[in-house]
Amino acid sequence: MTGSNEHDRRIAAMFDRIAHRYDLLNRVLSFGLDMSWRRRAVAIATLGPGERALDVGAGTGDLSFALAAAGPSGRVVALDLAVKMLVRARARARSPIGLVAGSAEALPFSDGVFSCVTAGFAVRNFADLARGLSEMRRVLRPGGRAVVLELAVPPNAALRALHLFYLRRLSPLVAAALGSSVDAYRYLPASIEAFPDPDQVAAAMRDAGFADVRYERLTFGVATIHVGEA
Repeated sequence: MTGSNEHDRRIAAMFDRIAHRYDLLNRVLSFGLDMSWRRRAVAIATLGPGERALDVGAGTGDLSFALAAAGPSGRVVALDLAVKMLVRARARARSPIGLVAGSAEALPFSDGVFSCVTAGFAVRNFADLARGLSEMRRVLRPGGRAVVLELAVPPNAALRALHLFYLRRLSPLVAAALGSSVDAYRYLPASIEAFPDPDQVAAAMRDAGFADVRYERLTFGVATIHVGEA
């Protein structure tokens, strides 16, 4: 666990450094597409009346707020390692959500307490993907659903080369121009390239105990939504 704890500290510190520009850079670097990707994830989550949702790696709360707006007010819990991201989420709260500082690999919740668990642009930051997915499965009630929205590398070779050039060369420059951390936006393409492909993520979800696992590519494969049932 020592290595995992050190990884969590580094990730939390990095996201704390960029919290003040995180939302702006999400919009700019994705050309606003991140909002439509989240809407699709919320539509798949189908949070119903009286149901509770956990948003893992919630950051400044965009996906959490969208879930709360689509479902019953006050039934969404947002969890993140980076305290400053949660502070920003509280400051920009549009819906009443719970805010919890914690690790996705040791969720501070009992078994089977959520109807839905989501993660938006978060699982590639897990120190141990298998453990994080297993924890998401553990806190889901029977019949619950996990919805994982993550950035990806397009399967088409030409698009992949263009996308990686954009991420490697241009995104750090944009981050610097907008007053954010260049190092954090060098980490971004590295984390996307290192992350397992959708078929491997699907296999990891099955290994974690999810059933009816499937995925959907978005915007030519720049992002992917993974779904699994408890």
